[in-house]
Amino acid sequence: MAENGSEKMAEEERNASAEKLKEKANNYFKDKDYENAIKYYTEALDLNPSNAIYYSNRSLAYLRTECYGYALGDATRALELDKNYIKGYYRRATSNMALGKFKAALKDYETVVRVRPNDKDAKMKYQECNKIVKQKAFERAIASDELKRSVVDSLDIENMTIEDDYAGPKLEDGKVTLKFMQDLMDWFKDQKKLHRKCAYQMLVQVKEVLSKLPSLVEITLKETEKITICGDTHGQYYDLLNIFELNGLPSITNPYLFNGDFVDRGSFSVEVILTLFGFKLLYPEHFHLLRGNHETDNMNQMYGFEGEVKAKYTGQMFQLFSEVFQWLPLTQCINNKVLVMHGGLFSEDGVTLDDIRKIDRNRQPPDSGPMCDLLWSDPQPQNGRSISKRGVSCQFGPDVTERFLEQNKLQYIVRSHEVKAEGYEVTHSGKCITVFSAPNYCDQMGNKGAYIHLRGSDLKPEFHQFTAVVSG
Repeated sequence: MAENGSEKMAEEERNASAEKLKEKANNYFKDKDYENAIKYYTEALDLNPSNAIYYSNRSLAYLRTECYGYALGDATRALELDKNYIKGYYRRATSNMALGKFKAALKDYETVVRVRPNDKDAKMKYQECNKIVKQKAFERAIASDELKRSVVDSLDIENMTIEDDYAGPKLEDGKVTLKFMQDLMDWFKDQKKLHRKCAYQMLVQVKEVLSKLPSLVEITLKETEKITICGDTHGQYYDLLNIFELNGLPSITNPYLFNGDFVDRGSFSVEVILTLFGFKLLYPEHFHLLRGNHETDNMNQMYGFEGEVKAKYTGQMFQLFSEVFQWLPLTQCINNKVLVMHGGLFSEDGVTLDDIRKIDRNRQPPDSGPMCDLLWSDPQPQNGRSISKRGVSCQFGPDVTERFLEQNKLQYIVRSHEVKAEGYEVTHSGKCITVFSAPNYCDQMGNKGAYIHLRGSDLKPEFHQFTAVVSG
């Protein structure tokens, strides 16, 4: 009997300690320090693994750090422990929504709305999700087997008129010039809108340029030349201008490579992408753009770009952006030694540069395979591979990086895709470098941004950090 009593006391003590850890985690969460919040929720769960609330709280912290796969796992576990726990349904719906699994999300939102008919937020999410499910069903119903006609075919750009009261930049004889780019950046800086005719002209031209490029672009830097590699910019227009301020405008002698995720999240995605496309048109051989996981329809639908284009222009223009994004190359190789991609390496060994060259990229990315991995995967510190924290692709260890580099005679890889407190991170014994160029990401992460200089003479990465500027 006494033994039972002491076991019960020990359990009560463990549970009390777990509650304290949960409180500590909650405080970190309030301060937006999600990494520490996750750490202490995990410690609380080690002491009391049958508490649905801890799982649900950690799920929300994972959502904040965009670890949607982990968030989904925790929400599911919370519901296994307590099937009446409404917050669990809400978290699971949010995770599935973030992963583009709209039908699964809708089912959980239905449950929440049924139990809490007065929850305005839940009702709004339910309606939004329901709309997407219906829209997808409609798109499937009307999609025919014939090749989809390009938006370009239905545009009559020639006959679009530029109104007399429009005082903004215009293309010169239909061409982008340096003066146009300088005027455009000033115009956007004042939060004014480029005329739709010019925007359409640029999109049609950039589609033409990108569609001629291979999926793996190869460039050579001479001994004396350098290139600047930037990571995610996510619609943070003023931070993009700051990069050009600090590092000089793009030019033939100052080439750049922007490594995907130009849009979504920030409020000025249209301005960011049109500026980048403008420089691509001005310096096609010296200004490089790679596709990120956010240059895709699913992401644009959820994280703001589609809505922003429709608000500033039209749904038809978003369709054209979508077509252009499909032609963005997936990887870039510098001097046959450094490979750059947005996400990372592959779910299985043996992928060669030739395999990458053969990827048919002109489509929405599939849920698995090399194209998906290039846009979505992340490095991990331990050897081997594990399930992705994002719920898409995988995480790969130093041994995976080592084998890939050896097989393809490369020195190291550069990737982006993850917020880093310092703006960059060097892992896998210097063979896997992350660069992220959206400082104070989402106006709340407090991170620095960074870009990398690579010189032809030694290909040794030089890191340059910068902090966020105040918009407008």
